[in-house]
Amino acid sequence: MVATAAMALAIGAAPAAASTHSPNAPASAGNGSIDPKLYDLAAKKGTARVNVVTEERADLSSASAAGKTMQKFQKLPMVTLQVDKGGLDALATKPGVVSVTEDTLSDPTLDTSVPFIGGDQAIKKGKTGKGSAIAIIDTGVAVKHPFLQGRVISEACFSPIDPAYSATSLCPGGTETEEGPGTADSEAGPCATITECEHGTHVAGIAAGDGAGIAAAPVSGVAPDADVIAIQVFSKLDSPDYCGEGNTPCVKSFSSAQVAALEKVLQLQQAGTPVIAANVSLGGGQYSSPCGSDVRKPMIDALLEAGVATVVAAGNNGFSNRVNSPACVDTAITVGSSSYADTVSEFSNRGALLDLFAPGEGIVSSIRKGAYAAESGTSMSAPHVAGALAVLRQTYPTKPINELEQLLKSTGKPIVDGTVTTPRLDIGKALGESEPTSPPTPDSKPQASHISNYRAYAIPDPGIVQSPVTISGVTGKASKSLQVHVNLTHDWHPEVKIDLIAPDGKSYPLKATGGSQTQGALSATYTVDASASPASGTWKLQVEDRSKGGVGTLRSWTLIPNSFAKKGTVAIPDAGTLDSAIAVAGLPGAASAALQVQVDAVHEWSGDLKVDLIAPDGKPYPVKSTSATDSPVSGTYTIDAHTSPASGTWTLRIQDTSTGAVGSLKGWSLDFPSYESQTPVVLPDANYVRSPITVSGLTGTAPKALKVYVDITHGWLGDLTIHLVDPNGKLYLLKPDSSSESGGTLQHIYTVDVSTAPASGTWNLNIDDTDAGSAGTLNGWSLTF
Repeated sequence: MVATAAMALAIGAAPAAASTHSPNAPASAGNGSIDPKLYDLAAKKGTARVNVVTEERADLSSASAAGKTMQKFQKLPMVTLQVDKGGLDALATKPGVVSVTEDTLSDPTLDTSVPFIGGDQAIKKGKTGKGSAIAIIDTGVAVKHPFLQGRVISEACFSPIDPAYSATSLCPGGTETEEGPGTADSEAGPCATITECEHGTHVAGIAAGDGAGIAAAPVSGVAPDADVIAIQVFSKLDSPDYCGEGNTPCVKSFSSAQVAALEKVLQLQQAGTPVIAANVSLGGGQYSSPCGSDVRKPMIDALLEAGVATVVAAGNNGFSNRVNSPACVDTAITVGSSSYADTVSEFSNRGALLDLFAPGEGIVSSIRKGAYAAESGTSMSAPHVAGALAVLRQTYPTKPINELEQLLKSTGKPIVDGTVTTPRLDIGKALGESEPTSPPTPDSKPQASHISNYRAYAIPDPGIVQSPVTISGVTGKASKSLQVHVNLTHDWHPEVKIDLIAPDGKSYPLKATGGSQTQGALSATYTVDASASPASGTWKLQVEDRSKGGVGTLRSWTLIPNSFAKKGTVAIPDAGTLDSAIAVAGLPGAASAALQVQVDAVHEWSGDLKVDLIAPDGKPYPVKSTSATDSPVSGTYTIDAHTSPASGTWTLRIQDTSTGAVGSLKGWSLDFPSYESQTPVVLPDANYVRSPITVSGLTGTAPKALKVYVDITHGWLGDLTIHLVDPNGKLYLLKPDSSSESGGTLQHIYTVDVSTAPASGTWNLNIDDTDAGSAGTLNGWSLTF
């Protein structure tokens, strides 16, 4: 899993307890390309320090030959090198190299705060974090400080030495990597005389300090019985190029050192140390969207999978809609600073990427030499959350880490900042609430016969736009008669070209430029032989405006992947029986309650014909009975076959019940109607949304057992009331709100009687968030008839 995640890396880094310069934005170097900024850096400095990610660890040996190895890793397919221009050129041609990015630098960024978040209530209940360990990835810890009472159970130091950066080690022994007792002691070695090295001790005290019986000490940190893992990741730099004029020496952390520290935490957890959280109070840069290519993300992901949360300070730049990295990693818990008046601290970064607020102003905690001091910053906020997770682990020992995170979010006090609402940590409420119920076991998503993307895309003038849908769980090749329905508007149709892009990249033309229709709406269904491409994967509708002067919008499109049809003319014997079989595969569960049977047949006297559909379980379903009139047999019939299995051999049986007339079956098909919307919809806090699905071609009323599949992720699912709205506007309750449901992902099938509603028309899913404090996303939904 780690190796796979590492294949899309690029980088960013910097701190939290103080404002610092922003590092270069992440840059990818896949497919042999190298970020031009690295060439500029190598030209200016002679060499560049880079993180090289490869597809497999076996590729590291070849990649390492491009330069001097500065840092190795035990599990990741990654190495840190010092390279010159020639080394960059060599890496650009190395097979297996995924990315080459700069090894950026980061800066280090309770008597009142613990009761404010309800921590004193937790301690009174005996919930002190006992049985868990918190890793402090920082400037080391004063391991003999009385506030930590000998609870530092493991130490390590990753402090790169690099003359090109004037970087020397802060490990007590003066080497780049040290492990064991005393190796992260901030009161030993070079750190002992550097003020910035107090940072980690202050952070550790907030998370796990215990002031019982100590004069002048705060009463406690958040989890006073939790153990501490101290990991030093900073180096001492003496160059104004990196410290700033007049600020030498300074301490900064290479991102490669942070990766090594996270890797060490995972090793400790796998060896049996009960690690609940890794606190990272450092960072830099500015990100308004998740940084999926950050070099630290694979280890953050791996820790989360192992049950360890990575808690990261958001940063202190005062950004209103951005955070630092690695706080931008979507699998980290990103924490901003709030005041005791529950307002956002002026210095705190905030925005949509923020998960929680916690106190970060004037927080009193431990510093070196057995002393205590007040500090402010998001660095002080993050360890409140790390300690809270230890308290919740003791309280709910069987809950997975993602549920503990959701519990903190769902019980926090909402702080509104502009259009974004973020909960402020409240441990007391998290413990005081009755234990919330988890979402039900996920239901399997039904295989849809019609997959739509209803998101509107502007068509560039000129230019190309693509709209995706994804098919999963279907083996083999796509259909020879794949259908694509397109709904768009454009000022000048002849300049629009439309193609279907298959998961393997193959392009299937649907509409060429030219044609007689000139403007307005274009609603058309195209049939294409896509049997050369795999059925499963992401399909894209590509609309290209090939000439300047007209504008338009792709309103929606639908992929109809399943085509169960039989073609070819077969004689219907006079006074005899014809059986025609279609094999259906890949559809789990029961057949449709509105199975569509399309028959194309001719006969000299169709009143003689009796037509039945024989299901895979042998059950016959009447399609057409004999009659005294010569009514046409061709047409579409709706059959309620929900008591039979969908997959297997279906047989159309045509019986000529009298002599004297002949005919033929030209072909027939089966359609198991299931309509899916893959359009994500943001669920605003304390508001409602509607998501449409348009059904066409179904005659009569909807079934008594319509299946509605809903896929929703939300911070507190109990806030949500969900209704299905039929084409006539009638509401059907699917899910009421509830005070007991926790946050998470709901993937559930609801069955509802809609037999008074027309089958065709626009159906809507109505989602109402009935309370403030949490938001979420409708990932998709479907209707199975």
